[in-house]
Amino acid sequence: MGMAAGAGEAERVAALLREITGEGGFVFVASAEKAAAGDLRAAEAAREMAWEQLHSGPWSEVGAAWRDAYALACLHVARLRAADRPAALRALDMGLIMGGDLLRADLEATLARISAEPFGGGVGAKAVDEEGQRWREGLDRNRDMADAIKILPAKSLSCKKVERRAHISLEEFICNYFLRQSPVIISGCIDDWPARTKWKDIKYLKKIAGDRTVPVECAILRNVVQLVLSVWKSQHYFALAFETLDVGKNYLCNEWKQELITFSQFLERMWSTDCPSKLTYLAQHPLFEQIKELSEDIIVPDYCYAGGGELQSLNAWFGPHGTVTPLHHDPHHNILAQVLGRKYIRLYPASISEDLYPHTETMLSNTSQVDLDNMNLKEFPKAENLEFMDCILEEGDLLYIPPKWWHYVRSLSISFSVSFWWRATVLPSRG
Repeated sequence: MGMAAGAGEAERVAALLREITGEGGFVFVASAEKAAAGDLRAAEAAREMAWEQLHSGPWSEVGAAWRDAYALACLHVARLRAADRPAALRALDMGLIMGGDLLRADLEATLARISAEPFGGGVGAKAVDEEGQRWREGLDRNRDMADAIKILPAKSLSCKKVERRAHISLEEFICNYFLRQSPVIISGCIDDWPARTKWKDIKYLKKIAGDRTVPVECAILRNVVQLVLSVWKSQHYFALAFETLDVGKNYLCNEWKQELITFSQFLERMWSTDCPSKLTYLAQHPLFEQIKELSEDIIVPDYCYAGGGELQSLNAWFGPHGTVTPLHHDPHHNILAQVLGRKYIRLYPASISEDLYPHTETMLSNTSQVDLDNMNLKEFPKAENLEFMDCILEEGDLLYIPPKWWHYVRSLSISFSVSFWWRATVLPSRG
């Protein structure tokens, strides 16, 4: 093998193979041992066997050992295919996305070594200039409020606005917003993030992450609302996210698909308005766990430590204009950082939940049946005159969304947001 395993890894692998043997995975173990000796076909066979185990039932019932086994097989494939850089990186990313935590450090170390090796390729200067121009145009879309208001739900920006503050202290945030569970926009807090400048350069994003594989949601047909059930191996819940390419569609339809594509392919689809079926969204994905270089461009806001805060998840939301998250609520405190582009956000307090007609199905109980883009007042009459607050979230803004507050989100341009969910160990006062 081009990249030998260290002693620590060898011990972890030996323990894992004993556990897999105890679960009856004798064929996998035999293939893994051949792979460790340099047999690529055995490595790929082991990866296929582990993949089948991951899909043998509900994700929550997949044993941790088989997730680790899948990561091990991906590690073998990547090392044995190191000369084929794209194939090796894809194998390692799949191990990070779908595998367990036992060999995560080994996957990351191998990925760092392969990424550091010189790699040819690239596009011509003219193509790069045209791409950069389209990128800037996508970020500047719908700057004119007269244009933006045409695509927003009825009554948008006509009621109470979300309060906007400039760079307030942690103490003021806790006293005036966190303890009162009141939304607020805070500006001026992430101006020093490297992401604020670096991510505006599409060449930088391609250099850092272009060859990495990411899970995305994409439309199969035009005018489709997609239901995204995004599962991350280190979390024990289903994250519900939605995308729409138009308004007023049934988000329980199954005309959607998930794909694994490179980050460069994802960026190229960002402006595929000539082919709506290729419009793509990277939704609620822990991108910064997977691609460490991007995590160095952001900083967890101090506000996330309110109430003895314990960070629960840090996710990326990245996609073209027109993506919509229908009305729903989340279980944790949330700071949504708008790094690139602009979004419209509407908020309803938890106290009026019943008037928003939550779905009765357990998995969708945090989601309203009311489609704000195409309201059916005969079916949902109580939703017509409910008070709400809304805002345009600009680049550089943070929005605090308290737990259980309902929110609807629409991207007005190419948009890259980061959500910080945290759990408080000190319960907020209701006073």
